Amino acid sequence: MRRLAIALVHHPVLDRQGAVVTSAITNVDVHDLSRSARTFGASDFFVTSPIAAQRALVEAILAHWREGSSGSRIPSRKDALEIVRVVPTLDDAIAALGGRDAVELWATAARSDAGEVTMIASYAEARARLDGSDPRAVLILFGTSWGLAPGLVEASDARLPPIVGTTDYNHLSVRAACAITLDRLCAR
Repeated sequence: MRRLAIALVHHPVLDRQGAVVTSAITNVDVHDLSRSARTFGASDFFVTSPIAAQRALVEAILAHWREGSSGSRIPSRKDALEIVRVVPTLDDAIAALGGRDAVELWATAARSDAGEVTMIASYAEARARLDGSDPRAVLILFGTSWGLAPGLVEASDARLPPIVGTTDYNHLSVRAACAITLDRLCAR
């Protein structure tokens, strides 16, 4: 399997009116996405935010679990949080994986108007691409707030199919969307 990483993007994302904004980092997103990423074999989980105070908050959370008493109380949580990388921008995450030529970006979006980019036809096709011989790492982008800004989706190499439920309600938490996506891509 190719190297797989995920990024939780806090900018550029949309607010409910469709304006591009920077969203706040939440403690539970950091914990839950790291656990999902670690469970399904991701090498890295990037938390991106241009706001220094937000990044410092995540670093404090990580220190509490990596070096503090909580890590010894719950070692599996410490293990999951070891793959978290806090960076100001998505470009920093891409650089950490070897640069743009070494990374294939896959966007996620629930909305059909999220931006123009080639849609991977199915999760079966995406799994086949992950198992393929392409030497590039795959970095899956998850948006906070009301999703990734269309320009970011358009700058991606591909877009995963949206997760669609059985009703007309479609507003999963990013934590649930990440877990479902990774399960569909990596569960054997």
